[in-house]
Amino acid sequence: MSSLSCQAFFVLDKVIWLYTIIMLVYAVLSWVPDLRGGWSRWIEMLVEPVLAPVRRLVPPTAGIDWSFLIVIVLLWLVNNMLVRPNEFACY
Repeated sequence: MSSLSCQAFFVLDKVIWLYTIIMLVYAVLSWVPDLRGGWSRWIEMLVEPVLAPVRRLVPPTAGIDWSFLIVIVLLWLVNNMLVRPNEFACY
């Protein structure tokens, strides 16, 4: 594999990891409203565009928003089935 594609897989792995962390921060903010501030709008602007389409496909049931879990699982699957095997093939 070329060095450029190896670097791309490495960067993609880190972007998925960072986005997962941002989503977890968003979840904590939704559970603990006292932590919200002006900076939390930036988190919302990053997360909501991804969660909104999933919510349209799978609406909240019994007060539980499944979109967050679905996106986290999809990120995990993409990372572990597509990104990481190719990243480790570089070494």
